[in-house]
Amino acid sequence: FAKAFVLVQLSMLLVSTSTVLTQLHNEALPPHPHGASHYPALAPSHPQGHHHIPPPLPHHGHPHAPAPAPYHHPPTHAPAPAHPLPRPPFHFPRTLIAVQGVVYCKSCKYAGVDTLLGAAPVSGATVKLQCNNTKYPKEILSKTDKNGYFFVVAPKTITNYGAHKCKVSLVSSHIASCSKPSNLHYGLQGSPLRPEKPFTSDNVSYVLYTVGPFAFEPKCPL
Repeated sequence: FAKAFVLVQLSMLLVSTSTVLTQLHNEALPPHPHGASHYPALAPSHPQGHHHIPPPLPHHGHPHAPAPAPYHHPPTHAPAPAHPLPRPPFHFPRTLIAVQGVVYCKSCKYAGVDTLLGAAPVSGATVKLQCNNTKYPKEILSKTDKNGYFFVVAPKTITNYGAHKCKVSLVSSHIASCSKPSNLHYGLQGSPLRPEKPFTSDNVSYVLYTVGPFAFEPKCPL
């Protein structure tokens, strides 16, 4: 019984001594005003050889652009002309033809110059209509009136379909001081016919053509 009592006393002494040592240790440490500090935990390192897959980005619901329409090659067309094409000349039905024109005498001021400035009409001048669209050429002579105007009807064998083979030229002037034919508007070598308009005379249809105007050169004093 005495041994048991001694063991109990020793146990109590050890417990008291341990308690005193613990209190002394706590008093020796400096106080922590904000409580215990904790160091930030380090992120776990990934083992070598493994790649971190980023999380998918959030989807905001933006509308997708519509897919482009399939491309179709346009049909091949001839390119449009940069300028509109001129209208083709109007062709009259087949009719007889007549030709008109005026003959002048040039002014001495402009002798030898292709101009009619200061010119005066010549009456009684002779012109010739010549057509080469038949086996034998046709020639018709005509004279000018007091205004220098002439009007000649072609033979009935000549129609507007063959007018492009006709021409008119100067022949002579009854004025001695103005009798040299000039080539103004091809009065010397022959002028082609220019279609003007259709007309009717004595119930006969014609197409009227124009040439010239023509001119003779004057003899001017030196």
